[in-house]
Amino acid sequence: MEADLKSLKIDRKPPVASEGSPWAKRFILGGIALFVVLGVAATWWKSANAATPVQTMRLTAAAANSGAGAGDIVLNATGYVVAAHKIQVASKVVGKVAWIGVEKGDRVREGQVLVRLEDDEYRAQLQQARGQLASLEARLQELETGSRPEEIAVAQANMEQAKAELENARVNLERTRGLVREGVFAKQMLDDAEAVYRSREARVRSLERTYELVRIGPRREVIDAVKGQIEQARGAVAFADTQLSNTVIRAPVTGTILERIVERGEFVTTGFVGDRGAKGFVVSLADLNDLEVELDVSQSDFNKLSGLGQQARITVDAYPDRQWAGSIYQIAPEADRQKATVQVKVKVANPDEFLRPEMNATVGFLAPAKPASASAGPAAPALYVPANAVRGGQVFVVLDGRAVARRVRTGPTSASGLRVEEGLYGGEDVILDPPAELKDGARVTPRPR
Repeated sequence: MEADLKSLKIDRKPPVASEGSPWAKRFILGGIALFVVLGVAATWWKSANAATPVQTMRLTAAAANSGAGAGDIVLNATGYVVAAHKIQVASKVVGKVAWIGVEKGDRVREGQVLVRLEDDEYRAQLQQARGQLASLEARLQELETGSRPEEIAVAQANMEQAKAELENARVNLERTRGLVREGVFAKQMLDDAEAVYRSREARVRSLERTYELVRIGPRREVIDAVKGQIEQARGAVAFADTQLSNTVIRAPVTGTILERIVERGEFVTTGFVGDRGAKGFVVSLADLNDLEVELDVSQSDFNKLSGLGQQARITVDAYPDRQWAGSIYQIAPEADRQKATVQVKVKVANPDEFLRPEMNATVGFLAPAKPASASAGPAAPALYVPANAVRGGQVFVVLDGRAVARRVRTGPTSASGLRVEEGLYGGEDVILDPPAELKDGARVTPRPR
């Protein structure tokens, strides 16, 4: 027992944790790490997409004499290229699409068939109207021809027969009257004979009138009434023929298909159009040789425009190295109160396959030509940009709250800065000393100098 007592010891180590505890700690630590990662990512995303404050300067063309010379850009404005006349081709009749022969982007000619609708019902209506017209025309021909000789002969024979019967009744009446006076017949026999005579006499008069009507023919009023019904039937035929023709939908003008709305088997209507119901029009098209640029010019810059006909240069973001000529052809008669702008439309003089509707466009309005003055010296317009605005052969301009990179070619340096030979036209808001991390398309908050 003494040896057993010496072998007894007290275990002073802490109790071992339960089997599930390490996993619980791992889940807690993983959740905390995920929360930290999400927080860091959200902070990074917010900072990456935050608008960068930048300092800008509006470029203006400098000249040896005061004022802008002819050909100088006095204002730049941004807008969108749109088709001057966009047409939504709709159907004039209700029906189901049986065939459609165009796709988006196809060029079509005026009068070309675009869509065909099912026309069985319209063909049946046209056939019914034509049958009604043929029936009325035959009726009119019958009336205008008059009675046939056989009909006149029959009427005359009936009249002659009635006259013979009348003569027989008269002889019988005279005979009966004499016998009644002699007392051979009763008074009743005389009354019967007189009644027969009067009946035969009335029938003769009726048949004489009938014979005269058959011989003369139908009344003029009846013929005119049938003629009126024929005109009405002809109108019904023309309407049914027009409805049948309207099942073939043709291009109203020469242009390009911008959008195809319907598919084969879909229903086209001329009335109420729902989101999932019948379609109101089949395609939309426009003449891409007739383009314009819609601009919203700020009221503070509106005084820089000289009016209708002012020349302009048009560029688009997709092709910054290309230019198109244009001129103001429409100015809205009233301003937009909410946006403090005036809508101006510039007609593109030389559109080509590079210009497409809904492209972003920048329009530089040119100063109008001024009459030459003897005292004025030769104009030497030039565009200068500060040296700190050029970085790597490009500058950043502000368009719609974003920084847009523009490649430029600069010339000699002067006290006014670097002379711009290509890439800028004047009127742009150039970012001065752009940050190194500034990228093309980044959001910026401009602070004009």
